[in-house]
Amino acid sequence: MDPSFWPSETNSFRRFTPESLAAIEERIANKKKEQVKVKGKNKDREVEKDKPTPQLDLKNFKKLPSLYGDIPAELVGEPLEDFDPYYNDHKTFMVVNKRRTIYRFTAMSALFIFGPFNPVRKTAIKILIHS
Repeated sequence: MDPSFWPSETNSFRRFTPESLAAIEERIANKKKEQVKVKGKNKDREVEKDKPTPQLDLKNFKKLPSLYGDIPAELVGEPLEDFDPYYNDHKTFMVVNKRRTIYRFTAMSALFIFGPFNPVRKTAIKILIHS
């Protein structure tokens, strides 16, 4: 693999914040606008482009590769922005536990009540990922 695609350790781990969620929603909106433009121009012929696929080394319940460096202690068990480019336009975030296991959660409201930043939901996630 080309080293230029490797993430640098300094910006690999970023907290998932309301600004992160807004950026994801903006990317989703831009993608929908782009799809409408493409469909309008190419009504008769279908354009099949390469769809991105999730990276196999960043799958859910797998160990975080050492390529990404050590996770800072204050970010263990905290919601993080996803590293995988496949999830750039998905409302998801990832949580990494002490054993470096990756867990992915949706950023949609759970039970239509608990948003991704709700303290009850954060506590439930910490309990779920506890080793």
